[in-house]
Amino acid sequence: MRDVLEGLDSDQRSMMSELCILVDKEDNPIGGASKKECHYGEGALHRAFSVLLFDKDDRLLVQKRASTKITFPSIWANTCCSHPLMVSDGGAATEESVRSAAIRKMEQELGVPSEISDKWDFREIGKFKYSSRWDFEWIEREIDHVLLVRGDTDIKPNPNEVEAFEWLSLDEVRSMVTQTGRWSEEIVAPWFKTIVSAYLPEGKSIDEAMESKSDEILQFGRMSLNLGDSSQILAQISEHREHAEDHILKGLSKIGQSRLHAAMSHLFTGGGKRLRAMLPILVGEAIGKGHEGHYVLGACIEIIHNFTLVHDDIMDQDPVRRGLKAVHIEFDDSTAINAGDAMLALSFEMLADSNHIDDDQLRLLVKNIGEMVRRVAEGQQEDFEFEGRDFVSEQDYLAMIEGKTSAMFQMCAKTGAIISGASDEMIETMSEWGLMLGLCFQIMDDVIDLRSDTETLGKTSGSDISSGKRTLIAIHALSSGADMPNFKAAFGNENASESMISMAIADLEDSGSLNYAWKRALDYHEAAHQALDKIDPSPSLDILRTITDFQITRIR
Repeated sequence: MRDVLEGLDSDQRSMMSELCILVDKEDNPIGGASKKECHYGEGALHRAFSVLLFDKDDRLLVQKRASTKITFPSIWANTCCSHPLMVSDGGAATEESVRSAAIRKMEQELGVPSEISDKWDFREIGKFKYSSRWDFEWIEREIDHVLLVRGDTDIKPNPNEVEAFEWLSLDEVRSMVTQTGRWSEEIVAPWFKTIVSAYLPEGKSIDEAMESKSDEILQFGRMSLNLGDSSQILAQISEHREHAEDHILKGLSKIGQSRLHAAMSHLFTGGGKRLRAMLPILVGEAIGKGHEGHYVLGACIEIIHNFTLVHDDIMDQDPVRRGLKAVHIEFDDSTAINAGDAMLALSFEMLADSNHIDDDQLRLLVKNIGEMVRRVAEGQQEDFEFEGRDFVSEQDYLAMIEGKTSAMFQMCAKTGAIISGASDEMIETMSEWGLMLGLCFQIMDDVIDLRSDTETLGKTSGSDISSGKRTLIAIHALSSGADMPNFKAAFGNENASESMISMAIADLEDSGSLNYAWKRALDYHEAAHQALDKIDPSPSLDILRTITDFQITRIR
């Protein structure tokens, strides 16, 4: 068997013999293994750390890992990442502390003298378990301890470890991890994105983060890294979107009544990712065969999705959608209802008209899409009635969103598999993936509603609180027994001011209700990845994994 380290950088090769600390899922040490053994093939769960160093101006030091690194070369990450080691003490192996390891590694990577960093106040604020594969040979499988520290020092990077570094404000960091602006073409470490999302969310200061120590091990599951050309994959997805939109516009052109056509087209002018429109073709390609019928199918489901949004906004009396006036505001209630009805009918007409869907498959599509619409309606009705109930359980909520939101993701994936000619087993696998993806999506949607502003959301921020929506966050808060006077004053109060909403959100952050919902989203994120494990590896599968990961990091 070949030496997997042959031809790699000599300094990096030598460090592959270092002894890492193997741990169980509770972070209890269970032995030692070489860095190579911990990272090669399926790897082994081991202890790691991530340092975030801030200067006096609250700027974070980030680094671009050297191209000579064996795992995750030339990608941007936080200040410093590595592993505490098993060290010899009189012949007996003992653990190196996380703090000592951080001081050692910062000197080796960044030239920060240990006599300086040893005086710093390192704050371990939490830890998380994750895995992330670099390629078919190398992987990270770690319980990562997160250390925040303030300090000012000169940086003298080791070129064998660090290719470049920058000091960034928190706003710049968030632009970096969401890969917007100048960072859109860069590759950013998946663990760094998650650290920022979990421990430095929008609205949380560095001081607050440093004081928010948690002993819980967050379960992030698998985090994907696009191994190909990111711009190429984005272009491929964009091409799918454009193709599906062509079918949407072609379908809407059947509507001859001008005002009705304008109302039906209104939300499509506000943008949107068209995720549901693209899912059928992405599923088809991942399991072996994508064709024109997938675009027709995606367009139909996207139109149905927009029909539900039009009616949803009327029921909730929401005035804004995707940064536009809601259809019932731009036109009127009657026109909006009529537009929604016509969109539903149009979708089935488009399916029946398509020459790219076999007749025997059409019956299955009509059955499954009809079931989807029914489940969405049932979920929507449950959601509407929750507002008048004294008690809604977490199980009630999950059952509701399985219909209202997840059914559509589930059927996008399931029907995409059906018209690919997939086996019954593969159809069920893709159905499970879509269901888990939808559950993750909706819970994250509830979290984002409270952690983003109105401009970013494209709808009123915090509207779930003032409308008294029984989201998972609200259910947890109402049943926790915590004293949350601001939340209780704003919840269901249609006259709640922006300041009242802001204070209510602070209550939900402090009580842990927001984090509880976010952790449940992570559970469904991992379950979605487990479904994808049953599919043969391919670039198309990588796209489905990227879409799965996007749900826990997205800001709309």
